[in-house]
Amino acid sequence: MIAITNGQFFYSGQLVTNQYILIEDGRISRIAEGPLPDGCQVIDVQGDLITPGFVDLQIYGSGGDLFSAYPTAETLKQMEADLRSKGTTGFLATVATNTWEIVYQAIDAAKAYGARQSGFMGLHLEGPYLNPKRRGAHPEALMCKATLEEVKGLLDYAEGTIKMMTIADELQDEEVILFLKQKGIILSLGHSDCDFEQATAAFDKGFSTTTHLFNAMPSIHHRAPNLPVAVFSHPTAMASIIADGVHVDFEVIRMTSKVMGDRLFLITDAVTPCNIGPYQHELRGDRFVTPEGTLSGSNITMLQALGNCINHCDIPLETALRMATANPAKVMGPSAEFGTLSVGNHADLLCLSPSLGLNKVFVSGVEHLSPIN
Repeated sequence: MIAITNGQFFYSGQLVTNQYILIEDGRISRIAEGPLPDGCQVIDVQGDLITPGFVDLQIYGSGGDLFSAYPTAETLKQMEADLRSKGTTGFLATVATNTWEIVYQAIDAAKAYGARQSGFMGLHLEGPYLNPKRRGAHPEALMCKATLEEVKGLLDYAEGTIKMMTIADELQDEEVILFLKQKGIILSLGHSDCDFEQATAAFDKGFSTTTHLFNAMPSIHHRAPNLPVAVFSHPTAMASIIADGVHVDFEVIRMTSKVMGDRLFLITDAVTPCNIGPYQHELRGDRFVTPEGTLSGSNITMLQALGNCINHCDIPLETALRMATANPAKVMGPSAEFGTLSVGNHADLLCLSPSLGLNKVFVSGVEHLSPIN
């Protein structure tokens, strides 16, 4: 039994003091004021900000090998350890449009590593069911239209390891989308050329979110509203955004946060250097590009994205924290046991200094000292 005391707690969407968090069996068992229970180990965080661990629903690699280039359980272990040291305690390992051989190897790796292996929550398939008009850095030759038989076989083999899929709805048959929805797959509209009506219809029928808003989709036009405007206008549609100032300008992120509120959440879309396979990434300055120079994944962490939102986008601390924790957890569904300081949730917690330095990480109540200052 562990009690964390003397901090500012990001609790119920706001900062509170004069409370403690009690952890038992890896979960939050109490958040309260008053005297501490007898017999507990006390951790005095000396005024640090205590937040839920960050949740990244789209990341391709961290700490070494790119997952799609080396789709193994060992790569997932490497990702988990590196992400944990940077404050991300929940992540979906992402595979972009690739050969089916790589996709199935990624599924094998996910099954071997195991769901909820501390931070690993499953797979996000960004493709191959995308629109070539909005392919971005994805190889057009590997994109295809889904068939019901193919999707059934994919999910049967995955045995629940696939949690999210990015799909261009305008190119798919209704029976495929309905099947995916019935199987509980989180549907994200992305790499899509949808107009306003098409995107709104997609959200109405079950697409709950949008992949890296503004990237790989039509730009807003004042006489021809399209996918981004549909995201803004829909009452429940959520969207991820890459807050690096490269994929999306900070002024646009500022505006989007004001419009969408808690329907907006952060992803890193982060990659690692790679010189094999269809996704070869080179770090040039502050960004990753393909060998041809096309902008690819990002070079930021969730902690850096949080800082960018606060320091460059004038987003309030509490709002930015929700974008990195509670909002992506909401995308994962009502059964998510992370993303908020709530009784019963996994005790995945961060201790942040006033300058947002990462001092400590707790994963299921076990303390990990972070190398990041």
